[in-house]
Amino acid sequence: MSGQMAGKVALATGGSSGIGKATALAFAREGAQVVIASRTQASGEKVVQEIKASGSEAIWIGTDVSQAAQVEALIRAIVATCGRLDYAFNNAGSGGRGGWVAEIQEEDWDQTIDGYLKSVWLCMKYEIPEMLKLGGGAIVNNSSVDGQRGFPWDPAYSAAKHGVLGLTKSAAMQYAQKGIRINAVCPGWIRTPPVQSMLEHDPDAEARMLLHQPIGRFGEAEEVAQAVVWLCSDKASLVVGTALAVDGGYLAV
Repeated sequence: MSGQMAGKVALATGGSSGIGKATALAFAREGAQVVIASRTQASGEKVVQEIKASGSEAIWIGTDVSQAAQVEALIRAIVATCGRLDYAFNNAGSGGRGGWVAEIQEEDWDQTIDGYLKSVWLCMKYEIPEMLKLGGGAIVNNSSVDGQRGFPWDPAYSAAKHGVLGLTKSAAMQYAQKGIRINAVCPGWIRTPPVQSMLEHDPDAEARMLLHQPIGRFGEAEEVAQAVVWLCSDKASLVVGTALAVDGGYLAV
């Protein structure tokens, strides 16, 4: 399949739904062979079939990105199956319960930090050596607007997403001259399955959420996906260590 990423291999963790799925599909439209890593086989395989139906190649590999052995096995399987790794969108994440700082349980804190921050480090730890073998590559980490502001409903989540940005910028500085560009995206309120579930339980939540988003609507997963693919592409060749807000003006308020 032709496209600016033809002959390349792209990984999207958490690629079976939401922003990860949209990004996997966007990589495929640009001609890349796509690897979807997630914990849910049924939805992951469904995305694979959708990509194959469009004329591109894709595989699903079951992975819990908070577990080092599974991430190492994921990257090893990608290289064994696809021969290379050029792009990675480190998007998958999971966490424990939020709440007031003095009331958060240690196990919930650890689950959130492992699920949203340690997981990004683990992915880069094993992605980067393979990209170095190729002479370069591009990585995009999924942070959040809550990585650049306080989020009083879940301080652990905000801490993890702030950590993703610090990790992204530091890694970007280390590997820029080695040919690997590392950046992050910071989505605002995006219409993803978790957000949709929140709205179903509390229809009045939409108005409260959009008070923070000057554009006056939720973003779509595809809009974030386009930013990720651009950051990975040669069109963003001078973009290194940035935190790109895809937020409808959320952080401008």
